Amino acid sequence: MGVFLKDALTAKEFEHLVLAHLDSAYNLARWLTRNDHDAQDLVQNAYLKAFRFRDSYRGGDARVWLMTIIRNTYYTSLRDDKAMAADVGFDEEIHGALETENAESHYTYSKDPARAAEDGDLKKNINRALEKLPQVFREVLILKEMDDFSYKEIAEVTNIPIGTVMSRLARARKLLLGFLKNEQQGDEHGMS
Repeated sequence: MGVFLKDALTAKEFEHLVLAHLDSAYNLARWLTRNDHDAQDLVQNAYLKAFRFRDSYRGGDARVWLMTIIRNTYYTSLRDDKAMAADVGFDEEIHGALETENAESHYTYSKDPARAAEDGDLKKNINRALEKLPQVFREVLILKEMDDFSYKEIAEVTNIPIGTVMSRLARARKLLLGFLKNEQQGDEHGMS
């Protein structure tokens, strides 16, 4: 898909290039913003920025280019709203203990269909657990698991080294499993 372009994309070329990635853009935006309305606004703002600066696209993976714009637009809006610090906090006592607990167990979320039905909708449980993840972990997990980005693509989108991507992804998976485990234990004890 990445052809070196000498001149700026025409509106039709831009539309063809980026609209194919609308679902991925919305998916990332939804998990960054945590609600549908803000996600739609974020995607719209990012697409407008992408269109306005389409001459900066010089080929390569259009999906990575667009996801980078989505992410940068989101973090710019957070910075402008002075809300960044509240969303990406990481408490070592809470999360470190959870990671240690998960490392010692080989927990897997219920594979038994009857149990999954009894617990309710698995998708809801996973979404609730994803909502609990700190932003820096949630975004790499979403890009990898839901949109099938490679480590290299995630590193490009997030502007972090591949090693950091792999580390955050591993921590995100452990935390997610821990949240799911805690939720399942709460259900078993009638606490949910």
